[in-house]
Amino acid sequence: MSQAPGMKVDRLDAIRSHLYANGFSTIQALADAIGASLATVRRDLQILEQEGAIDRVHGGARIAEGSSVEVAFQEREKRHLSAKRAIATVAYDLLHPHTAIFLDAGTTVLQLARLIRINPLPLRIFTNGLTVAQEFLNIPKLEVVLLGGQLRSENASLVGPQAEAMLETIWFDQLFLGASAISPDGAIYSVDSAEASLNRCMLTRSANRFVLADSSKFGTMATYKVAPLNNARVITDAALTRHWREALVNLGVDATIAEQKGE
Repeated sequence: MSQAPGMKVDRLDAIRSHLYANGFSTIQALADAIGASLATVRRDLQILEQEGAIDRVHGGARIAEGSSVEVAFQEREKRHLSAKRAIATVAYDLLHPHTAIFLDAGTTVLQLARLIRINPLPLRIFTNGLTVAQEFLNIPKLEVVLLGGQLRSENASLVGPQAEAMLETIWFDQLFLGASAISPDGAIYSVDSAEASLNRCMLTRSANRFVLADSSKFGTMATYKVAPLNNARVITDAALTRHWREALVNLGVDATIAEQKGE
């Protein structure tokens, strides 16, 4: 007896969600997680592989990594990955269909982009991140606009006067912004002046602003100030220290703590 189409869609969603949360999984682990036979899981993985959503590897599968990125960016992307994925999951739940959002070029925001890729919503997405934009190739329901500007290879991002001029003509319902550092003075900082300037523009063009920053960013310093942290709502992970939790309250910052699975 064949299964209803909706059941297959639910299974595919369950497989994508499991791989996103857990990384590599064996076929047996996937079958146990979603309550399906090994043969069914193998067929589903073949469908997902053809869609470009997953990579099949010996004995199992993992979420597709997408196009290659600059090595330094790729190394930063791997750090605190469990925390970044937990933060992205909270951010994803804040999305509203049929709205305009901006995703910056940070590695934590990239995890949100990957979650949108595997669970698409009808959104108009603007970004200055090349790697973020690549996640959305051939994904239904999405209208994607990439800012023009000067290429900053270290972050696979587009910055500069052209990007800022384009921002001045657009208004976003939601901004999701990463942070190089969140300093003891309660401000967001960047390692690059052009990136910091563009980030400031993003904050002025958005109705609802979210900073996605794992706990390792708090109490660190970078060179160029972006803005006070209380200009946005913060989403971070459960490893944030008590000191910083109290500091966020004192700064008047609305913060959400994302619970994470083990690294």
